[in-house]
Amino acid sequence: MYTAEALRRCDLTVQVSTKLNRSHLVHGKEAILLPCLARTDQDMIGGENQIVSVENSMGIVHASRGNLKPVSDHLLSEPVIVCRLAEAVLGNKSGIHWEQYAQHYDHIRVSIEQTLPGFEDYNRRVREPGGFYLPNAARIGNFNTWNGKANFNLAEVPELKLADDEYIMMTIRSHDQFNTTIYGLNDRYRGILNERRVILMNPFDISRAGLTDGDVVDLFNYHDGVERVARRFIIVAYDIPERCTATYFPETNVLVPINSTADKSNTPTSKMVVIKVRGEL
Repeated sequence: MYTAEALRRCDLTVQVSTKLNRSHLVHGKEAILLPCLARTDQDMIGGENQIVSVENSMGIVHASRGNLKPVSDHLLSEPVIVCRLAEAVLGNKSGIHWEQYAQHYDHIRVSIEQTLPGFEDYNRRVREPGGFYLPNAARIGNFNTWNGKANFNLAEVPELKLADDEYIMMTIRSHDQFNTTIYGLNDRYRGILNERRVILMNPFDISRAGLTDGDVVDLFNYHDGVERVARRFIIVAYDIPERCTATYFPETNVLVPINSTADKSNTPTSKMVVIKVRGEL
């Protein structure tokens, strides 16, 4: 709600998207929606199907080339849209060769190679089968510390006293999810199919609360005396420690207090939210 409120205060919001989604419903006083090619689409420029560079979860950079015919001949790629916007807005005030970048993406990678360590010979290496690893100092045992070794911090576990009807909730993501982008409703990690509005609970906690596996419940948080509620979640009995629960984000972001943050990182305490679980009336 805080992000949505801030976006609505903007005079103009511009979104570059491969398909319609709910984020398009939250915008500024004026909104421009620019459809673009997806990575699975052919991106033909000058008779050549362009490649983009992507990084996977293992820190490997590799090439991605689309092979599907775009739904429209008028669709542009995200890099070309950004380059044209930059040219239109900055004009001669920019020393960056935006027009050259839009003509062939190899030019973008040349500039990356000149800027970031570990990307030497970028255009050749990215085209190799399997790609190449990004530099990772820890992987090769190179630690930039005072003694050249890996140093560990000790963090005290905060003492948290729960009432009899309170639980600790952590937010998690499913297998079919990347950050807050949800690609499907299945979570093969945990055996959950076609559903996301679930709360994973220890079977003993379920029984002690007078509830059963499959019940529909509402979730509440009362941090600083403010009631926050997430409606209609299905209980799933799961092998999780007693008094601990898990839910998917962003479905339960509403329960995370905006003023409850980690001491050093100042990130929301999404892994330690005190909640109450109540059956629907």
